[in-house]
Parts: sequence; structure tokens; C-alpha cells
Amino acid sequence: MEFTEAVKRRRSVRKYDPDKPIDPDMVKQCLELSTLAPNSSNMQLWEFHHITSKNTLKKMSKYCFDQNAAKTAQQMVVVVVRKDLWKTRAKAHVKYLKKVFGDKPKKEQSKRARFAFTYYKTIVPISYADFLGIFGYIKYGLYWFIGLFRPIFRQARKSDMRIVAHKSAGLAAQTFMLAMSDINYDTCPMEGIDSLRIKKLLKLPYGAEINMVISCGIRLPEGVYGERFRIPFEEVYKVL
Repeated sequence: MEFTEAVKRRRSVRKYDPDKPIDPDMVKQCLELSTLAPNSSNMQLWEFHHITSKNTLKKMSKYCFDQNAAKTAQQMVVVVVRKDLWKTRAKAHVKYLKKVFGDKPKKEQSKRARFAFTYYKTIVPISYADFLGIFGYIKYGLYWFIGLFRPIFRQARKSDMRIVAHKSAGLAAQTFMLAMSDINYDTCPMEGIDSLRIKKLLKLPYGAEINMVISCGIRLPEGVYGERFRIPFEEVYKVL
């Protein structure tokens, strides 16, 4: 369908039709599209856990407090932030850049190649590396001082980089939900969850974080709780 139509069709659906199953392969295709979402430094610090097992769905519903959107879901997707994989992702970029620009000595590289290699070998490690949050505050203080004299990136603390990773995962989640809407499948993003129990269920490592759980299915008419309400556009739109 047209993009505008898909955006307007998408609603947070709280009740799904039990007699209308959805194709897991189609959901997987929508997840593949979600990986095309913009993300910070193209680090792709995300994972998508696609749940189709009835037994696992039942457990997930419990950990989502048996809200209707979870209890009636045909499938679920857990969007996971993997900030802990930044070293692996940076190495993958360097490997890719060697294929693009060739594995040449620095003095033989083009200006663009040198910048790209420097970015993933030096700037990304400086941005993501930390130890108990201490390094982050050192960077924050240094950047604050430099910022007295010129514009500079200021989100340097561990908590700041965590927010960066979650924003990127949120963009991917939205792309997934719009892709689902485009094929007349419905979704509901859920943040009312027991993230610790879900992490244990999915056997996620300590450094992984749950961004949101998205239930999937085909809506029942009563699954959309009323007309869409939005604050008047004039109140949120500022032109300079």
C-alpha cells in the first residue's frame, strides 16, 4: 500500500483474531526490512527475537502481565539492545571497509578511506569504551570544557550511549511495525513487561537490554481502543 496509508493504518492493537494466523516468514521479511532503519554510526546494536512457539508465547504473555495485546498475540518480537557488542560491530565495519577500499597502508589510503578507518578504529572505541562509568564522566568533563570554545558532541557518559543504542533500536522497531502494517498485519509495542524474566527466558547475556516487546497478529474490531487521539499539530510543530 501507499506509505501514508500504511502509517495511518498502523494502530496499537490490543486484541487479535484467534482464527486468523499470520505467516512467520512474512513477519521475518518485515524484520529484515527493520534492519534497514537508520541507526547511530551504523553500529546496528540490536537483535530481534521472533517468538512463534505457543509454549514460549504463553510464558511471554505472563511476563507481559497478561495484557490483552500479549494474551491474544499470534506471534511476538522482542527488540533487544546489544550495546555490549560494540567491539564486534566495529570490527565488522573495519573488515567491510578493507573490502571496499582495500587493505592498504595508511599513507596510500584516500582521504575518505582514512576517515572511515579512523572512525571505526578510534572514534567509536572512544565513544563506547567505559569502566564503571568513570571514563564516561572523564570524557563528559573534557567535552564540556572543549564545548566552551566550539560545538562538540556532548553525550559521552555511559548512560548517554545507552540512550543512543535504545534510540536506534526504537527506529528499527518502528520500521518493523510500519512494514507489518503495509501487509495488513497488526502490532502493539509493549513496555509494560518484566524485562528481567524475559531476559532469562531468552537466555540473554547481562549486557543485553530489552527495548520493547511487540505483539503481532490480525486485529479484531474491538482490538483498537477508540479513535486515534493526537495533540493538535500546531502545538508540536515549530518553524524557525
